Amino acid sequence: MPSTLEHPRTAAHWLGYGACALAGCFWGTGFYFGKIVLAVMGVGHMVLYRFAFACIGLLPFALRHRPRLDGREWRLLLIASFFGIPVQYLVQFYGLSLTTVSHASLMVGSMPVLLGVAATLFTGERLDRIGWVALISSTLGVALIVLSRHSSVSGGAGGKGPSLVGDLLVLAALLVSLFWILMNKRLMERHPPAVITVYGVYSGAIMMAAWVFWQDGMPPVHGVPVSAWLASAASGLFCTAGSTLLWNWGIHHVPASRAAVFLNIEPMLGSFLGVELLGDRLGPSAWVGGVLIIAAAITLTSRPHGLDTTGIME
Repeated sequence: MPSTLEHPRTAAHWLGYGACALAGCFWGTGFYFGKIVLAVMGVGHMVLYRFAFACIGLLPFALRHRPRLDGREWRLLLIASFFGIPVQYLVQFYGLSLTTVSHASLMVGSMPVLLGVAATLFTGERLDRIGWVALISSTLGVALIVLSRHSSVSGGAGGKGPSLVGDLLVLAALLVSLFWILMNKRLMERHPPAVITVYGVYSGAIMMAAWVFWQDGMPPVHGVPVSAWLASAASGLFCTAGSTLLWNWGIHHVPASRAAVFLNIEPMLGSFLGVELLGDRLGPSAWVGGVLIIAAAITLTSRPHGLDTTGIME
């Protein structure tokens, strides 16, 4: 018989790994699609359209799964959704509007290491020597990317190069998302992931809409190019709704610690799209920083006792 650490390669396992890999690919295109929409509308309206399409994509699951949360759990869900959707996404994409897709994507590569630190601080886990090396490597990589802003340029949408403020805002959004992930993880211990995902997204989208309508008014409809509509639809249906459902389904069939390796597709694919399609140019220190971040993330997530990344969304 196989040991508890071994997992037979059944069809469900291969499909689970495939689902996690596809989710990582969808997440990797999020900044690229966002940059296309930001070229014709503001951050608030761009994020609002993204979640409007995501809510449409999640509607069949909302009709199928009914929430059975008590009052305390609803409060936790609403608090988590407030930070995880309007706060995180507005900060993240405002940062993207000030920096490049490649820089933002490479910064996201630090998420697995940030999760490791969060687990150490809030769940009593301890980082061993390799974990601390990964943390230091990832931190150094972030610093190199931020400090490389003067040697990196962009010829893409808007013609803006990377900026210190933009890079740091993307990093701040990642820190906010840790709270969302940890709260969702607690709720998923008692409720199906689909329920927490769907109603978390719906409640967060409602809060997002209230803020955007108050601050920016009605989103533009006339004069928006077809490319922006397609990018909005893709970011909502694939990068938010599809990726989250694929990820949560996948980690029910494969160990979450091994599935976490597929999170590293996001920074690699995102930076590739920025360079190849938007004309980003990364300086030498940014390339070194990106390698350090991704190497640290792969090291931390591919070990036998990897990270439990249940509930992650980009």
